[in-house]
Amino acid sequence: MKKNYLLYFLFTVLLFSSCTENESIEEQIDIEEVASDEPCFTTALIAGQNYDAGIVTADIDGDNLIITFSSNGDWIIGTTHLSVGNCDEDWVPLTGSGNPQIGQFEYTEPFSITPYEVVYIISLEGLDDNYCFAAHAEVEGPDGNGETAWAEGPEFDGRSWAMFVEATLSECEDGDDGGNNAF
Repeated sequence: MKKNYLLYFLFTVLLFSSCTENESIEEQIDIEEVASDEPCFTTALIAGQNYDAGIVTADIDGDNLIITFSSNGDWIIGTTHLSVGNCDEDWVPLTGSGNPQIGQFEYTEPFSITPYEVVYIISLEGLDDNYCFAAHAEVEGPDGNGETAWAEGPEFDGRSWAMFVEATLSECEDGDDGGNNAF
């Protein structure tokens, strides 16, 4: 419960500081929906191929897709990269060998960031019902070592362990968990 109040306070402060005169807080995001304990999609955040560093969740709030990286508290989240698109299109920048080019991902500036949580707000405009996302993070483990982390899902065709997620918008509507949880 304290976590929800802390998240609510954090989002309220951020929203007040980022609103323009023509935008209301309600038009930007439904804070309570983002802070919900039950996102409509959840998958593991895997660090160094072998460690459970936390989770990555997806929610819908109005016309926005909200992707949240959350550490399990033992890991610190550093730089993040996110690519989102329609699965049947060239939705993620890849090298010639099929590995994702994280430096070319279109989302690198999150809406909010703490050492343990990073939130991206993406417009749903242009996304089909079946969408994909690749969520990458640089994380620091409990022993102080840095690792690469990916939202768990199928691996890309390249020669790395990079992963992506396939999800469906219609199963993720207004707080309904839609049975699309990976856990």
